[in-house]
Amino acid sequence: MPQPRELWDSAAPGWNGQTALITPWLAAPTITMLDQAAIGPGMRVLDLAAGAGEQSCAVARRIGAGSILVTDISPVMLKLAERNLAAAGLRNVQFQCLDMEDHGLEAASFDAAICRMGLMFTTRPEQALQAVRAALKPGGRFAALVFSAPPGNPSMGIILSIALRHAGKPPRDPFQPGSLMSLGKPGLVDKLFRDAGFRDVRVMRIAAPIRTPSIDAYLQFVQSAAAPVRDLLDAMAEGARRAALAEMAHALQPFQQRDIFEAATELLLAAGEKPPAD
Repeated sequence: MPQPRELWDSAAPGWNGQTALITPWLAAPTITMLDQAAIGPGMRVLDLAAGAGEQSCAVARRIGAGSILVTDISPVMLKLAERNLAAAGLRNVQFQCLDMEDHGLEAASFDAAICRMGLMFTTRPEQALQAVRAALKPGGRFAALVFSAPPGNPSMGIILSIALRHAGKPPRDPFQPGSLMSLGKPGLVDKLFRDAGFRDVRVMRIAAPIRTPSIDAYLQFVQSAAAPVRDLLDAMAEGARRAALAEMAHALQPFQQRDIFEAATELLLAAGEKPPAD
């Protein structure tokens, strides 16, 4: 099984190549995330598991003369983020390859921190949250977007179950640490934030459907950008892979409308503050 760095190195070009789909999908949740992190002009912000940096651009514009440290476990992904922010003309940015569970950043050095769709992939989220809290200045806020539980993400559940079966693997616990919906278990992310020492913890559900022109376009997105599913499909023999994709396409038919495919998707936005007296 590929290690997290290898997995995301492999998926990086596909994720970056799907920016035209990802941007509108996560546009509104991203704005809410930045608001919940209380990001404003002049701040120094930490962006964890930044991917190709689309949300980093939004932060860089919002902070003006401030600065942002863009990080990811994948050096390939980080290079794409560096290229994308440079192309956007943003210069108030630094980049560092690191693991959010054990980053070694200077304590109390950031005004705010964010993590968009990355925290759920940590196998030790409690350690990651403690590390984020340590990096924040007293009173600094952290906000993270993750997938909610399977009932809010039915198309994802369909794809994962079919991929596992065709890969000859048993069904998985949807809340298995490090998996897509690992932090979606009701009450879990709230508890993790509080146990890590955050106060004023808020968790909200956000409906964020993924819209594409067709089922084929959605499956292309999954194959190129959804690293855990992509890993399962790539490990299959060609016949098994074709059979899995055909079954997925059939099972996803209920989400196809006349001229658009809409995959119901639900996110959780969790946010908390490092105590001022910490």
